[in-house]
Amino acid sequence: MSNRAFLAVIGALAVIALLAFGVFKAEPSLAVGEAPPDAPLPRLDGSGDAAIADFAGSWVLVNFWASWCGPCESESPDIQSLLEDRADDGLVVFGINSRDATDSARAFEQELGLTWEMVRDGDGKRMDEYGIPGLPESFLVDPEGRLAAICRGPLTLRQLNAVVGPFLDGARPAAAGVPPFCEV
Repeated sequence: MSNRAFLAVIGALAVIALLAFGVFKAEPSLAVGEAPPDAPLPRLDGSGDAAIADFAGSWVLVNFWASWCGPCESESPDIQSLLEDRADDGLVVFGINSRDATDSARAFEQELGLTWEMVRDGDGKRMDEYGIPGLPESFLVDPEGRLAAICRGPLTLRQLNAVVGPFLDGARPAAAGVPPFCEV
C-alpha cells in the first residue's frame, strides 16, 4: 500500500470516528422543572462575573447567541423589544455569548443596541452543559430558579410573547401558541 493510500484510509477512519463520537456522545439534556447550570461567567464588558442566581426572584430569559449567528442577529431586536415591554413585570434577559470573539460580540451588542446582561462562554463549556447543538437557544428560568420553558431555535417577538408573556402574567402559555420547538 502506498503512503498516499495509507493516509487516505487513516483520514477516512478518523472522519468515521469523529462522526461516531458526535452521534453517540452523551449530551446533558435539561428538562422543564430542573435547575439550569449556573456557575458565574465573566461579563462581556469585563466588569466582573454574573450568574442567573444574581436575579433570583425574577423571570430570567437566558439566551445563548454569537455574533456570527444570522438567526441570533434576527432574534436579538425582538428580545430587546420584549425586555423593554416587560421589564416592569419582572423580566430580566441574561445573554450568554458562546464560542465567539469578545470584540465581535461587543460590536454586535452595540450595533443592535442590546441592553441586557451579557456574559461570555468563550470555549462553549456552558453551551455544552445545556446540551445545545446550535444557536440561538433560549431558556426561561422562573423566580425560584427552575426552567419554565426551553426553546431550541430563534424566536420572533410574537413567539416570545406567546411563550414568556403568560408566565409573566401568572398563567401557563396556551399550547396552541407555543412554537413546536419549545417545551413548556
